[in-house]
Amino acid sequence: MYKEYSMDQLALPMDLQEDIPQNHIVRVINEAVDRLPMKLFTKAYPGGGRDSYHPKMLTKIIIYAYAQRIYAYAQRIYSSRQIAKAVCENIMFMWLAARQRPDFRTINRFRSERMKDVLDSADA
Repeated sequence: MYKEYSMDQLALPMDLQEDIPQNHIVRVINEAVDRLPMKLFTKAYPGGGRDSYHPKMLTKIIIYAYAQRIYAYAQRIYSSRQIAKAVCENIMFMWLAARQRPDFRTINRFRSERMKDVLDSADA
């Protein structure tokens, strides 16, 4: 017979961490970015206006997009639209983003404007 399968069954939010291998690069990126001091990011986020996505989360998804390999090829994701799509479809990206879904404009603005300030302050 078949295993039970129903598209109509109740689906609770699953713990994505259970499906990520302990030695996966996504965990290394997560830990490395978490260790960065917040003062690197506060200069780029002066405050005011609407709440922003956490800069460490955005940094994690961008680094993972650049670093990942798909199907054993060295394919990396550089397009902010592709990164935004991956955050909605790829379990590793979903985990790094804590199921938040920044759009491609947010990712692009962070990468081109905010991240530039973070990198400049790290050089100083």
